Amino acid sequence: MEKLRYGIIGVGTQGGFYSRYLTGGMGPMPENCVLGALCDIDPDKKTMCEIMYPEIPFFTDWKDMIASGKVDAVVTTVPHYLHPVIAIYALEHGMPVLVEKPAGVYAKAVREMNECSLKHPETAFGIMFNQRTNSLYQKLREIVQGGELGEMRRSNWIINSWWRPDNYYQQSAWRATWGGEGGGVLVNQAPHQLDLWQWICGIPSKVYAKIEYGCHRDIIVDNDVTATVEYPNGATGVFITCTHDPVGTDRLEIDLDGGKIVVEDSKKATVYRFSKTETEMNSTMSMQDVSRLVMGRGSGKLYETETIESTDAWGVQHGKVLQNFAAHILTGEKLLAPGTDGINGVNLANAMLLSSWLGKEVELPVDEDLYIRELNKRIADEGKFPQI
Repeated sequence: MEKLRYGIIGVGTQGGFYSRYLTGGMGPMPENCVLGALCDIDPDKKTMCEIMYPEIPFFTDWKDMIASGKVDAVVTTVPHYLHPVIAIYALEHGMPVLVEKPAGVYAKAVREMNECSLKHPETAFGIMFNQRTNSLYQKLREIVQGGELGEMRRSNWIINSWWRPDNYYQQSAWRATWGGEGGGVLVNQAPHQLDLWQWICGIPSKVYAKIEYGCHRDIIVDNDVTATVEYPNGATGVFITCTHDPVGTDRLEIDLDGGKIVVEDSKKATVYRFSKTETEMNSTMSMQDVSRLVMGRGSGKLYETETIESTDAWGVQHGKVLQNFAAHILTGEKLLAPGTDGINGVNLANAMLLSSWLGKEVELPVDEDLYIRELNKRIADEGKFPQI
């Protein structure tokens, strides 16, 4: 095949965006992929798609789409609980699947999805972690994971740049619910940053979180999170996010023995490379040396800087993932975001919520069964959806 035919399962906001992208509605047509079919259970979506895409087959059952021969891969733009359900079915039927973030609501379902993928290595499995296409974050990962600046000591990410009013949460009955969406900011807005955080800095071993539920909003799920983590090497980290800050902040800091990295708005990074490691400065410098250095009269420089910038326009990164997944199937190109990576961010989100519910520090990977029991308590109290 010359172009991969994508089937979009769920024609909501994100599914609609992918449909427009794959038909040239967002700019030039992608080189290696097209829209093959659409699927949704909503009759109004069917009517809309028949008007917008009269030549594109429409299905009301995603299993029928998978069996139709009209598509070469599917994308799951559906409520979060359904991602593992659809992915497992697709993989078992030889259909490549690209899941939207998050990989799922709870780690046990995502682990089962990953195990299914390992049983079917011939079938492509990816996840829409579009931020991994950002050359800025790719470079930072190389610096941190490659050890160029030595061992990491501390990481902090404050990511409040997605203000959401009550009207946003009222768009759908499943949104901002435990039984329908599986949570709030940690499963909706923050999965990209949780993925990047662990992708760059590594997976923490312990988590303690203070979370506010329905903070300044008429919802019952998480929308204000402050989490502290500990890494296996003893380094510490903080992750802060909320949806009630209309100004918003997006700032990532990573402190390492040989330097420091500061990222603003996911667009510009400043890399500070120390002339000597902090360990060497600590063991050799007197307070007079420190004073002279601070006043600019010392010999040499404390550090040199490098600036890294991202110039990606909005929407470009999603398209890059769609094209990369298509290239992986067509030519064997390496996946930017293998689907099995999705469990890391889900584990982090689960651990933060579980820590808040229990009021204590928890270890990673999260206790899957305990998390489900605690989540089911909240679904039962909500009284709108069946328990897991």
